[in-house]
Amino acid sequence: MTREQRFQYPEGAHLTAIRFRPGMAKNFLGISAAELTDASVPLENLWPRRARQLTRQMDDASSIQAAMQILFDNLPAPNALLTPTQRAVEALTIANGNADLDVAARQANLSGRQFRRRCLEESGLTPKRLCRVLRFRHACRLARQNNYRNWSAIAMEAEYFDQSHLIRDFQEFTGHPPMAVFSNTRAQGSASIEA
Repeated sequence: MTREQRFQYPEGAHLTAIRFRPGMAKNFLGISAAELTDASVPLENLWPRRARQLTRQMDDASSIQAAMQILFDNLPAPNALLTPTQRAVEALTIANGNADLDVAARQANLSGRQFRRRCLEESGLTPKRLCRVLRFRHACRLARQNNYRNWSAIAMEAEYFDQSHLIRDFQEFTGHPPMAVFSNTRAQGSASIEA
């Protein structure tokens, strides 16, 4: 996701979800990740035959842990070998988005233009956008670890050019400045940022 989304669920509802590493959803779901970016897609659209049966099994599960296990057990087996593009995306992920994209393209044995197209297909984002999201997620992890939030220090440690670039990413991805996202009052009443 590249922007904050809010959902209303009935009180007492339990949710089960799977979060794929960048570049890996296509292996499991069989469609381009670009088709899913910033979208909420019903399971029936991804697995037309199996979705109803899987939903019934999860609804009948004795616990949220049992429902999660049912979901995991029903994921198709991924291809065990990573493609060169997936290996390059994994390298970007490990570097928290702070990597040379020309080097990443060369790692994938692709031109910059080909890597952009393949990265979009595998991760749902262009390489530059993926790097911004990865750097932002890293900054969020740093902010969570740091009780006294020094935003310029976090920006520097996450390798932002400066604090204003960090604030710009918070505004773009959450709609709020960092202090609002990590304030106690906001955190109590809204969904947290996943990192």
